[in-house]
Amino acid sequence: MAAALLLGCASSAVRAELVTWTFAEFPRIADHHARVLGAPRAQIVDGRHALCFDGRSDGVIVTTNPLAGQAQFTIEVLIKPDGTGDEEQRFLHIEDERASRLLLETRLTRERQWALDTFMYASSEDNRVLLDRAKLHAADRWHWVALSFDGRTMAHYVNGAKEMDGPVPFHPMKDGRISLGVRLNERSWYKGCIAEVRFTSEALASPTRIVDSLRPETFDSRR
Repeated sequence: MAAALLLGCASSAVRAELVTWTFAEFPRIADHHARVLGAPRAQIVDGRHALCFDGRSDGVIVTTNPLAGQAQFTIEVLIKPDGTGDEEQRFLHIEDERASRLLLETRLTRERQWALDTFMYASSEDNRVLLDRAKLHAADRWHWVALSFDGRTMAHYVNGAKEMDGPVPFHPMKDGRISLGVRLNERSWYKGCIAEVRFTSEALASPTRIVDSLRPETFDSRR
């Protein structure tokens, strides 16, 4: 399933396109047929369609790049990391034909908590990692995570709150591929579920909180 919306008030000269991926029609994702690795499970989790991965061999690869040509963007992902997964996991990887890439990752602790790790790479000289292992979040619950880029600075967020930012030279991407649940080179498998992915063609100042239709829904399966 896919949706494209225009965000912004009528007086604004700039409008941003929002592309939303959900998984009710998996193995189709939006208008694309995913290449399936292993046996990721499309199922209802806490009342929401989700795609769940085993952390060992499950992943999907989609030949598209919604960020192609965009000077600014925001990626938002609704995830539920499993507290028994490996320490380093990649749940979303975008790479274009020039090998520019973006990764969203978790760093899991033995206490079933995780920190968000984001990475942007244009070249060996032009890249940046954002990771603060002290900013921890509970596993086994739903969380919105986001990576934004305004043309100069990348920033990442958890549940709408900015955690880190920093400058990075990064040119608009070309066409490419996206993997969910694993790196594109089929390493660093993710254990947990993904319910939604959003690609917006502007750097949102507070991801998932811009308008009512983007308000986060946070579930706690232990209630």
